[in-house]
Amino acid sequence: MTSTWGVAETAARIAAGELTAVEAVETCLAAIESENPELNAFSVVLAERARAEAAERDAAAAQSEPLGPLHGVPVAIKEENDVEGCVTTFGGRANSTPVGADSEVVRRLRAAGAVIVGKTSMPEFGAWPYTEPISLGPARNPWDPAHTPGGSSGGTAVAVASGMVPVGIGGDGGGSIRIPSSFCGLFGLKPQRGRVSTAPNPHLWWSLGTIGPLTRTVLDSALVYDAIRGHLDSDLYRAGETGSFVEAASREPGRLRIGWTVKGTSVGVRPDPLHVQAVEDTARLLTELGHDVREIDAKLPDPTAAFVPQFFAGIRTEADAVEHYAELEPSIRQAYRLGSWVRPGVVDWALRQTEKVSAKANRVFDRCDVLLTPVTANRPPRVGVLKGANVLTAALKSQPAITYTAIWNVTGNPAAAVPCGLGPDGLPLSVQLVGRLDDEPTLLSLSAQLEAARPWPLVAARSV
Repeated sequence: MTSTWGVAETAARIAAGELTAVEAVETCLAAIESENPELNAFSVVLAERARAEAAERDAAAAQSEPLGPLHGVPVAIKEENDVEGCVTTFGGRANSTPVGADSEVVRRLRAAGAVIVGKTSMPEFGAWPYTEPISLGPARNPWDPAHTPGGSSGGTAVAVASGMVPVGIGGDGGGSIRIPSSFCGLFGLKPQRGRVSTAPNPHLWWSLGTIGPLTRTVLDSALVYDAIRGHLDSDLYRAGETGSFVEAASREPGRLRIGWTVKGTSVGVRPDPLHVQAVEDTARLLTELGHDVREIDAKLPDPTAAFVPQFFAGIRTEADAVEHYAELEPSIRQAYRLGSWVRPGVVDWALRQTEKVSAKANRVFDRCDVLLTPVTANRPPRVGVLKGANVLTAALKSQPAITYTAIWNVTGNPAAAVPCGLGPDGLPLSVQLVGRLDDEPTLLSLSAQLEAARPWPLVAARSV
């Protein structure tokens, strides 16, 4: 097994008897031992538990038991998700008691045959799009460790992009799957709101948060989504029905109307010229592939009134639930105090604004089937972007990263970061594809077509 093997190839080789689950896990553990000291992706490595779980998978295969679609595939889990026997730290030090059960997404991964190898770093509560928690120190971009991998699923992105694991689970409340995917050269699909259960939590910051994988290929993402998607009665949100994501990733998208824009939603934030060029180059490629592609004025609304109250309410709710409030990072405690005005009535008002923003934003799909934009306005900053920042300066520094992403958390639409090569700075380039409500299949089909026409590196060059 090489570090470039992803979900599909690892599962196929194990199913064919060419590889055992134990061998797959040992390869990942060796890669973690080699890469993690410098890159700082993992908050905890569950080496012995992963070896034992892999041995159970191999024993089941030896008994000719039916194999799940992710049988033996090593997976990393973002710190905000419960893993039985681990402390759910949310990226900080404020919890100290291990949880007694897996979250629903982890339960589904294990039911599909996956092996949990560890948990990955995040900024505390996922508040910022840069992974620099005080408790663990900054995660580092495997393409250039002097730069950030983004966030908040930064540890997960580093673990996958460096070849430590084939796939990791992240979360996206304002771009937190798409931003680190774009900074690290991965495919990252934020699913439709309610596509993946948030249990044991009824929601993740109300309408904003979703859960999903970061992977090196489109098919790998589809495989994992087909294993984990679905809701429970306790979930506040439920997505509409769709067919198989794997089937969608395996078929041609047909001729689509694709609108593109490089205008974000943050006043005064201008996109880096490399990101403008990436969108324009992708638009030309899509035209060559037979699509009807044109620049449009998307007329996207400002999502601030809907986003900010839910941001503060999410922080306050999670802070109220931790065991040791005094151990929270200073910026989080400051956000808690500044958000005291966000009472239940304000959250209800924000959710009504969410509906209005969604209705207005989705008018763009009267004119196109898919919207093409940059993922971020900024190139991956150097590590230390949040050093010494308070809640207000951190929010200002976050604007270039979320100006194209956060609106789609408010609306709930699926949106994907799709790699498109490397910039002259040696760091990945990426574009965002946004789909209609409940239309992940179109995004997967179109992303797979782009992947075939313009293959991207499977692991960071320094890790090969």
